[in-house]
Amino acid sequence: MKRRLLLLALLPYAAVALAGASQEPVIRVSSNLVLVPVSVTDPAGAMVTDLSGEDFEIEENGQRVAAARIGGPGEAPLELALLFDVTGSVRAHFEFQRRAAESFLKTVFRPIDAVSLFAIASEPTVLQPRTTALEQALRGLAGIQPGMGATAFYDCVAAAARALGALGRPETRRVMVVLSDGEDNRSTENRLDDVMRALQEADALFYSINPSGRGIRINRLSQEGQEGMERLAAHTGGEAFVADRFEDLEGFYARIAAVLQGQYLLEYYSPDPRPDGAYRRIVVRVPSRPDLKIRARQGYYARTAPPESARR
Repeated sequence: MKRRLLLLALLPYAAVALAGASQEPVIRVSSNLVLVPVSVTDPAGAMVTDLSGEDFEIEENGQRVAAARIGGPGEAPLELALLFDVTGSVRAHFEFQRRAAESFLKTVFRPIDAVSLFAIASEPTVLQPRTTALEQALRGLAGIQPGMGATAFYDCVAAAARALGALGRPETRRVMVVLSDGEDNRSTENRLDDVMRALQEADALFYSINPSGRGIRINRLSQEGQEGMERLAAHTGGEAFVADRFEDLEGFYARIAAVLQGQYLLEYYSPDPRPDGAYRRIVVRVPSRPDLKIRARQGYYARTAPPESARR
């Protein structure tokens, strides 16, 4: 079952279709509350899950802010978007890639979570509308088939990010997990900076797994694809992995699952309530433990005021 996901003009309709699959209302938070998913690891790479709100220090545009609430490790619901590159560039061992994704979903998915499946192809495509039923999501995964078309990576990821951002459940971690080499030879509406903004406006974490291994060094397009995904991951608080062997896919999916299960959700009220759409930088620290590695979003775009006609 495939539905075309139209770009900007039809995004509200896409959001309704995705949300309607689970019969849950879409809720918008109109205040200046900022959500910051944070993962913390020790020098050995193990997740640190025993921190309290007092351990964290948050700055917005250089100004210290107090956390209004902290969600414990893995506590907050997940709004997942799983994206699969179905083009010829990652066709080899596609069945193994699908099984690795199934294992990931079975590990990380809970009744409080929701998932949508998207294809990275010549145009944005919804493979499975949003669902809170694991079995339905697994059936959607089983139905994914590889193709041979061009790759509109930027257009597909940007469209999925905007749809994910339209699903406005409060106190939810929005997470995108992408299986792709990041190469783009078809996009017409978006470039890398557009994808970055779409993810930041959606408050979404970006994780990627590149199955190309050493192939990323074959040509400049392959290198740019991986570098672009690394940039998206770094700015949103996610991670970008490269699998040297297809067998590594399961390990990287397991790593992402472990991070999501050990992830905190910090909430604070911005000291700047202006609805000006400006970008605001975020820094998160654990001052008492300088040895720890913190992964968190580097910033966000403030909400914009509705047009004057909409306020009447």
